[in-house]
Amino acid sequence: MRSGYLRRAREAIDEATLDMTSGDLLRHPDGKWSTSEILEHLARAFGGTTKGLRRCLEAGRSSAGAPTLKHRVGVAVVVRLGYFPTGGVAPERTRPKGIPPAEAMQSVRENLKAMDEALDRCEEQFGRRDAILDHPVLGPLTVAQWRKFHWVHTRHHMKQIMKRRAVA
Repeated sequence: MRSGYLRRAREAIDEATLDMTSGDLLRHPDGKWSTSEILEHLARAFGGTTKGLRRCLEAGRSSAGAPTLKHRVGVAVVVRLGYFPTGGVAPERTRPKGIPPAEAMQSVRENLKAMDEALDRCEEQFGRRDAILDHPVLGPLTVAQWRKFHWVHTRHHMKQIMKRRAVA
């Protein structure tokens, strides 16, 4: 992975899940996602971004809209400051459906790699400065902002996994 942020995301996933068994991946606190479900959620998020990026590449143009004040504040908090707020509800399309742990482990890695490649292609085709695709909460993001967003989001969830490991 060429992107430093996405390489760090991959390393964080590897570190957080090192030596976890299927049982470890399925264990969860009451009312919370298991590690497997967190990985599936991330895989679905990476896959959704990749799908949107590929649509832009095929169309030969950005699909980003104009940012609102709410979008600008969200980008400042999450992307610029690197703070991922807790307690939010994941968009429906990124919620886990319950795939097997081994599939979640494979899918998160494959989708992260595919997203990194799609972001590289978008950067080559559209440049670094213009927003290319809308995030469902943060609005229009540039290639660099997408990379940092996914790092911050992944880091947020890897902290959750590490807490689960400490309790187990």
